[in-house]
Formats: sequence, structure tokens, C-alpha cells
Amino acid sequence: MPREYDKLVRDDIPRIIRASGETPVVHSADDAEFDQRLREKLVEEAEEFAESGATNELADVFAVVDAILVRRDEDWESVETMANEKAAERGGFEDGIVLERVE
Repeated sequence: MPREYDKLVRDDIPRIIRASGETPVVHSADDAEFDQRLREKLVEEAEEFAESGATNELADVFAVVDAILVRRDEDWESVETMANEKAAERGGFEDGIVLERVE
């Protein structure tokens, strides 16, 4: 019985599926679809990490962010610079502050 996924997967997944005796139905995304699918994949992986807290899920988030950076011809150093600038302006997340409300 067919299972529907309609999501971006890692490059070797079709080979792995074929090795298990099943037939994957795939297509290669064009540029616009690829960018959209990467954003969707980032949310999917972030939700999986939020649910489990497992480091291997965080590694998947890292892999998706890395793919996005490659597509944008950017690097981790530029992201780190932006993160440091935001931290200098607004602080980091070291103190565990939870904003309950503003009155």
C-alpha cells in the first residue's frame, strides 16, 4: 500500500528505499520549490527537536540550515556575526528569562 510523504528528504533516501525492495516516486525540485521545501524542512526538524530534545534531531536542524546557507551562498560565519550582533543589542539566552506578560 502506498504511503504519501510529499516532503524534502536526504539525497540517499531513494537508494535506501530501493534497497528495501520498495519503489520511491520522486522528483527534483526547481529553485523556488527547493527553497520553499528547505524552509518547510527546517520547521519539521525544529519541531522534532522541540518534541524530543534529542541531539540527533538538533543535528538535522543543523544540516538543513547548512543546506540553506549553501543555496544562498552564505556561510556560518555570517550567521554567527548576525547572532553576536543581536546578542549585543538584546542579550542572549543564558539566564533563562521567561516573559510572562507586560502590564
